Amino acid sequence: MLCCISIVANSSTIKVNDSKALQEADKNAKAGDIIILQNGIWNDVKIKLNCIGTEKEPITFKAETAGKVFISGKSCLKIGGSYIVVAGLNFTNGYSTESTVINFKSDKNTVASYCRVTNCLIDDFNKPQRMSEDYWVSFLGKHNRIDHCTFRNKKNLGVLMAVILEDEKSRDNFHSIDHNYFDGRPPLGSNAGEIIRVGVSQHCTFNSNTIIENNYFRNCDGETEIISLKSCENIIRNNVFKECQGCITLRHGNNNTVFNNIFLGNGKEGTGGVRIINEGNWVINNLFYECKGVSFRSPLAIMNGVPNSPANRYLPVKDAVIFGNSFINCTPFSLCEGSDKERSQVPQNVLIANNVFYNKEDTTLFYKFDNISGFSFSNNVVSKTVGQNLPKGFEKTILREKNIKGINYPIALSIYEENPLNDNIEKIAKERLGFKLNNIIGFTNFDSINVTISKSQKTTGIIWKEDIKPTNKATEIQCSNAKQLLAALGDSINYKKQINIILTGIIYDINKPIKVYNQVKITSLNKEIKFVTEAQEAVFVVEGNASLNITKTNIDAGFTKATHFVSSPTNGSVNHYQFLFTNSIYSNNDAANTAFFYSIKGSYADSLIFRNNTFKNTSINILSAGEETDKKGYYSAENIKISNNKFINNKGVLINIARTGNDESTLGPRLWFNNNTIENINADKALIDLTGVQYSNFENNIFTNSNNEKQLIVYTDIVRAIHLQSKNKFTKSGSIKENEFVINK
Repeated sequence: MLCCISIVANSSTIKVNDSKALQEADKNAKAGDIIILQNGIWNDVKIKLNCIGTEKEPITFKAETAGKVFISGKSCLKIGGSYIVVAGLNFTNGYSTESTVINFKSDKNTVASYCRVTNCLIDDFNKPQRMSEDYWVSFLGKHNRIDHCTFRNKKNLGVLMAVILEDEKSRDNFHSIDHNYFDGRPPLGSNAGEIIRVGVSQHCTFNSNTIIENNYFRNCDGETEIISLKSCENIIRNNVFKECQGCITLRHGNNNTVFNNIFLGNGKEGTGGVRIINEGNWVINNLFYECKGVSFRSPLAIMNGVPNSPANRYLPVKDAVIFGNSFINCTPFSLCEGSDKERSQVPQNVLIANNVFYNKEDTTLFYKFDNISGFSFSNNVVSKTVGQNLPKGFEKTILREKNIKGINYPIALSIYEENPLNDNIEKIAKERLGFKLNNIIGFTNFDSINVTISKSQKTTGIIWKEDIKPTNKATEIQCSNAKQLLAALGDSINYKKQINIILTGIIYDINKPIKVYNQVKITSLNKEIKFVTEAQEAVFVVEGNASLNITKTNIDAGFTKATHFVSSPTNGSVNHYQFLFTNSIYSNNDAANTAFFYSIKGSYADSLIFRNNTFKNTSINILSAGEETDKKGYYSAENIKISNNKFINNKGVLINIARTGNDESTLGPRLWFNNNTIENINADKALIDLTGVQYSNFENNIFTNSNNEKQLIVYTDIVRAIHLQSKNKFTKSGSIKENEFVINK
């Protein structure tokens, strides 16, 4: 008792108000000390913590009021001590100039152990350029934990949270990532958009023993891999994935367990489940609800491997167990996914047993892309709506539905075969899960189902409440000349500000590009307006986070000498943008080698929409998005929708889109080209040149007297794609260079 009193008496509570005082407090800290960071903005701070606490008396660094200590500007946090707790910090309005925002490593040789970051927020804390890479959290050392934190809107290149196994000091680490809220990661337009990655390919044979549990993932759409395991002996359990366009990928490493997770696709395109590669990986007692992904994003995808594969490719699947899961109204799962000349080694000793497959919408249960003799199936229950002929081990039956917390859940009535599990599997199950697997059919943890889970739920994310920011109402401004137009748009950056501009004049003399920083809609009252420019980059530049919608406007571009009419951000902004051109006319631009819309390398649009327009009597390219030629899988727009337009008497390319390289991690770019009329359009190249477009749909278009004896459309693909063509009409027009991914209906 006297010893405990002595320890308490020696601990202190210290309040600090700047980084210098904070570093001094760290230097002098003793076990049990509490260092309080004063509320306010801490700008351009590099915090390094190396103090040593104890298990019973950790050293705590916490905000005076949780959420009211704003870490802003060029800032980061490095932890290299032991038994340190960091709590209540708010990382906002800035970015780290180093490789990581929060790093469990303070210098080259000093890693953290038994340290914890809790109740913190990182929100939009991105480097300014989209292709500048960093992590938000780097785990090194051992027995570290991050919990009850919220991570929102990571937009730039790089994994949000990385567990690094660079040497023995960071292997067999037993880190915990738990009770966090991962709120939104928009499509990155390239690889390296994961939320969590554990290990890398060159360290994939080492054990990490990281536990990822009780987290909530919402709209995590960065790329195909939400969580990527590249190490051994990890556990992913009790997590909720709500409307995430991706999956858990057991990419490298062996003996990983995915247990008792809920995947709520809710019908959203691209929502997946689990993709399996390597040996000894188990997927047990998970719920997959309305997951609509295909291919690598399938609810369940078991990959083919590469014979004698190097570590960074695809080691063959072996000794996998998929047991006791429920798939409700999901797209078909995939066996031997990715089979091609390189990935030619089929899975071996894969058990798929005691699962429930219930579907009211799809009559196909699974696709097989190679020999499935290495699979064994047993006790799987399938709804009678499935029309596919199934191998032994799948029993078609009527499933009784029971509504449990908003989900009509199918219940298996009985077991149709003997227990398929051998003694070795039962032994492994007892070690991994703590109980035997026999007599389980389908997902059983009903208590964990919660379809209304949100950021306000106390079980995940930050405990403190955020201030609600007011929304801005649209401002309507009439502009009769260029001076008024520039004044209306201004140079102020307020991405939520909505400005509706009505052009009341006819001639607008523009002597520099008009930069759009807000949510802008432009319409015209006159039958025809003219933008008069000298040689300059563009008439309009849509900056990151902004939106430009030009509608109901008749533009005579005969006096426009700008290289482009509209261009994307010029600085490779990390922030996405949007451009819409609707119900308008664009005519008389005879400047060769220019573009109506030009996408600059490194920029990224959520959507480009051209609808109900007429382009006539021009000599320009319409949409130019072909600058991403680095063979890294980068591209510049996620969704491009061109519909109900007329292209008449033009000399130039209609569409050029490039996404080069063999990366398979993205959904886009995607193109819809429907119900358009193309008449007397000619170019030296193909009118529509698509390289690496992942999905395209050409339907109900009419081509007349266009690029005759030349090419209309050229498809170039290195990885698998989907190109649909139907109900198009061609008169005195060129040819289409198709490939194996084109489907003609």
